[in-house]
Amino acid sequence: MIQDQDQGSSPAQKSNKKASKTEMRRAARKFAVQAVYSWQMAGQPINEIEAMFRTDNDMSQTDVSLFSEILRGVSSNSTELDAAYGPFLDRALDDLDPIERAVLRIGSFELIHRLSVPYRVVINESVDLAKIFGATESHKYVNGILDKLAQRVRMVEIRARHEANKKK
Repeated sequence: MIQDQDQGSSPAQKSNKKASKTEMRRAARKFAVQAVYSWQMAGQPINEIEAMFRTDNDMSQTDVSLFSEILRGVSSNSTELDAAYGPFLDRALDDLDPIERAVLRIGSFELIHRLSVPYRVVINESVDLAKIFGATESHKYVNGILDKLAQRVRMVEIRARHEANKKK
């Protein structure tokens, strides 16, 4: 399992109070990056990886259904997701760092399949994941790729946002 470079505990872990929905979704994405990474590296069946994560981790402060949706969605749609962000890469898909690939797959999955999540939230969460788990500058790379993908798959949402901002 990859390690979170953030050495401190999450706010939800520091206290006994219940995590907010945002914190629970953020925790789900953090576990999902690690699980997708494991799946990419080991090639185990996704149900085994999910069961391992649920058993080996305290997920009481996690949106477990979101974790499961992302993990299963990425694994079952990985070819489609890679094809969606692939045209924006500056290198071959196989040359991507496995962490960057996991984050790009999760971000792409959310942009394409979770339309209820605003595109800016998807990009910001993905950038945060790259900052936590990725190489020093990988968050900038992830941001650029997902921004280009969002321009293609969330054009209507982006246009509506720009129009709303013009009226202000």
